[in-house]
Amino acid sequence: MTTAVHALRYPQPSALRPHRLDLATSGGATPHGAVDHPRFFTGALRHPDAAAAALLAVADIAAARYHRPTGAASLDPVVTADGDRLRFESFSGCGGVHARLDVLPEGLDGAATGHGTTNVDVNAPLREALRLRTPGERLRLAVGAEEMAVGVGTGELVERKVPLPQRWLKGFAETQVLTARFDRRAELTAAEAVRFLRALPVTGRGTVRWVVPAGPGLRPASRPGPGAICLPGPERLVALRPLLRHATALYVYAPPGAPTGPTASAWELTFPGGRLTLTLSPDSSRGFSGEGGLLDLLAHATDPDEDVEALAALLAWDPRIEPADLAEDSGLTLDRVRTALAHLATAGQIGYDLAEAAHFHRQLPYDSGRVADRNPRLRSARALLAADAVGPVTGDFRVVAVGDHAHHVRTAADGTPLGCTCRWWARHRGDRGPCSHVLAVRMTGTDGAEQR
Repeated sequence: MTTAVHALRYPQPSALRPHRLDLATSGGATPHGAVDHPRFFTGALRHPDAAAAALLAVADIAAARYHRPTGAASLDPVVTADGDRLRFESFSGCGGVHARLDVLPEGLDGAATGHGTTNVDVNAPLREALRLRTPGERLRLAVGAEEMAVGVGTGELVERKVPLPQRWLKGFAETQVLTARFDRRAELTAAEAVRFLRALPVTGRGTVRWVVPAGPGLRPASRPGPGAICLPGPERLVALRPLLRHATALYVYAPPGAPTGPTASAWELTFPGGRLTLTLSPDSSRGFSGEGGLLDLLAHATDPDEDVEALAALLAWDPRIEPADLAEDSGLTLDRVRTALAHLATAGQIGYDLAEAAHFHRQLPYDSGRVADRNPRLRSARALLAADAVGPVTGDFRVVAVGDHAHHVRTAADGTPLGCTCRWWARHRGDRGPCSHVLAVRMTGTDGAEQR
């Protein structure tokens, strides 16, 4: 997995000043195009203690490595403004935890929130200041400064170069497609949330636990089964503890049905004026980048650039994206809309809000590159098609020739691929998306012709 060096340039360091939190911005996208240092909000936080603790939690996730916690890992959070709220997002350094803080309209008091996406500087001194701030003090918030801070000369930029692995960008895409399939499985009151989260271990990497709803709370379960919810790496939820005194409820989301093995899950802690959601990968050693949830959608169109451009022009940092409305506005079919949205998701332009059961628009402030470059299985599948490596249906199998050997893809009566003899399938059994051979078969019709 390749790693690029991304330069973040801030006009000044973010800082906590008396009664004011100034967050410096770097390289943002707005309705008016790219802006070096966009300004999205100036006003007050109606619930400053809760919002400050939640922002600190997002920054702590960005600095954490839950799998093999060695070396520094800090990627500045991304903030999206969509006209009425602010969303702060980060990934852990290991790529297995996605954190998002939504500061909702009822948590903001000020001028109208702008539109756009950018990085915000959350440096070590700011984090320490947030930890030490006096509770109960009013707090104004500025996302993007109007002028240079005292002590920083005009034209003097604070520059920090950070490694940006492709898996981080892919993680944004994979979490939205994964969580869009989740159901709300449990709802805990504030008291039950405090009891449950305070009882979790702070160590124990690699531990997978199971819980089941029981009355107003959750109780441990010994194994997966009906009603069970996976809690993979429970120590990864410790980041929620500083918010417990502000909590109003805890909502738990997970895939529908009875699990047979570890799955991802999402844990949403609500507080006055906002909510903080942590999405956990199925194992602390497993990042989101390899989940492969988008591959089938990406494979259904070989050249969707026109559709992608048409939809991109209709998105305007909407807090709710309705595919049916986009289909009507663009004149595209619903299937073509979903495929184009999948391509936009690979560039980090689509997120998913579990609380509202809807996608939202953002534009990550990074060079996202081409879809195939970030999806080697898709690239390999297309190479197999170009080499005419997918054979016709023979009984219950299709043969996919790879060099001097072949893999057999088992198919259903209608030609739908069900499994493969390759090492990837033997290891993952499809729970991390299709292998390149299955994907290549899915990209052909039952007569062996490539679908377009």
